[in-house]
Amino acid sequence: MAILPTKCNLCPRSCGVDRTRGERGVCGAGEHIRLARAALHRWEEPPISAGAGSGAVFFSYCPLHCVYCQNYEIACGDHGIDITPDRLRDIYGELRAQGACNINLVTPSHYWPLIEPTIRAAKNHGFELPFVCNTSGFESVQTIQDMQGFIDIYLTDFKYVADSEDAVGYPCTSLSSNAARRYSHAPQYATCALRALETMVNQVGDPCFDEWTDSQGHTSAHLHSGVVVRHLLLPDRLDESKSIISMLWHRFGSHVLYSVMNQYTPVRSVPSMPELNHTTSDDAYNNLLDYMDSLGMEDYYWQQGGTAQESFIPAFDCTGVLPKG
Repeated sequence: MAILPTKCNLCPRSCGVDRTRGERGVCGAGEHIRLARAALHRWEEPPISAGAGSGAVFFSYCPLHCVYCQNYEIACGDHGIDITPDRLRDIYGELRAQGACNINLVTPSHYWPLIEPTIRAAKNHGFELPFVCNTSGFESVQTIQDMQGFIDIYLTDFKYVADSEDAVGYPCTSLSSNAARRYSHAPQYATCALRALETMVNQVGDPCFDEWTDSQGHTSAHLHSGVVVRHLLLPDRLDESKSIISMLWHRFGSHVLYSVMNQYTPVRSVPSMPELNHTTSDDAYNNLLDYMDSLGMEDYYWQQGGTAQESFIPAFDCTGVLPKG
């Protein structure tokens, strides 16, 4: 029987609480899996949302707690329903029956010891869809290593630059960013995210595609395994974004896929951080795309204008969490 660690170290915070006794970690999670939604999701990158969409399973709570989080009500709130591992395994089958092209586990690592047996059992019974770990990037290397053989695709953020070039071993320009500390209370973010990303790439290898055919017979490119690195351009942080992209490209090249987003949406007012209370500008985003082109990056995912006005945030109304009837 899988159990959580008695001194929790599943994320880089290593808060050490005994979740087996009902204690809650810095992330907010206790001894049970809590979900806020399990449904088809069409708003990931195209090869992850092929056909009817990705089978997205949104886990409640998050180790990072970004002040601007787009999923704030589940990452930093208490929203969701506790379920058993057996129910989670059933959800995989239900999403497959709806036409999902993968099972997209959104922020799963703080529940990993409870999730891993459900994937093992599913694969042992012939479950063929790839599993996606959709993460903020703030991960423990050991937890990522424990995912080997169970996770096929990593969809990971890389949010912040390091405070110094020593932390990532690559010069990041003269900008000394405190964004990780200020926005996520995680000054060690860049170091942790880079080590985790290196582990992910070594584990699943270069991106591998196949054809996905939906129920209407339409085919599209489908990511079967590999790593997609996402970066969200934050307001007034263009220089930092350029540093991040440069570091990633020089370190990983085409061994990962890149996705650069302009969809930042102020979902709540942060009076002490007025820069977060407005969207990013089109000029800044286009400047970043031009910079990527200048680096020789010829193939990456980008978003067209108006994304901040569109709803990429699903309703966390516990759709699909409980069995019907």
